[in-house]
Parts: sequence; C-alpha cells; structure tokens
Amino acid sequence: MKRIIDDENGKAMENLLGEVVTIFACRYIYTGKLTGIGEFEIELSDPSIVYETGPFDKKEWGDVQKLPHDKWYIALGSIESFGIMK
Repeated sequence: MKRIIDDENGKAMENLLGEVVTIFACRYIYTGKLTGIGEFEIELSDPSIVYETGPFDKKEWGDVQKLPHDKWYIALGSIESFGIMK
C-alpha cells in the first residue's frame, strides 16, 4: 500500500498522548485522556464508556457514563480503532 506520510517521530497512538481520545474496542466505546501506552495496554484518565454515540457531527455523546475510577486500562489487542472524536 502506498500512502502519504507525515513523520511525527512516533506511532499514531503515541502522537495522541495527552489528548482526549475515543477508543472503539471489541465490545465497548471508551473515551478519556490518553495518559499512558504500555506493551499490552493503554491508560485512560477521567475515563467513560459511551453507550450511545448520538450523531457523530454533534459535540456531545448521546449517553456517556463516567467509570468509577480516575484511570482505566484497555488491552491493545481489543482496540479496533481510535482517534479524537468529540
């Protein structure tokens, strides 16, 4: 595959450290500040689970619920896609 590359000295996920990201995993959608990337997991601070996205072009989620801890960890193997969304 050929593609345009803008070298930002790191992998895509590493470039999002410190940003509020949305993680589409195999069962749930998570959102929170990406504060760590390990060998097998990522760490989200101020984490939430998104139960209903609502329209993607709106700034607010349809139904998002905070998790009861300051940090949450997601296995890298369960991540399907990720990025900055809302």
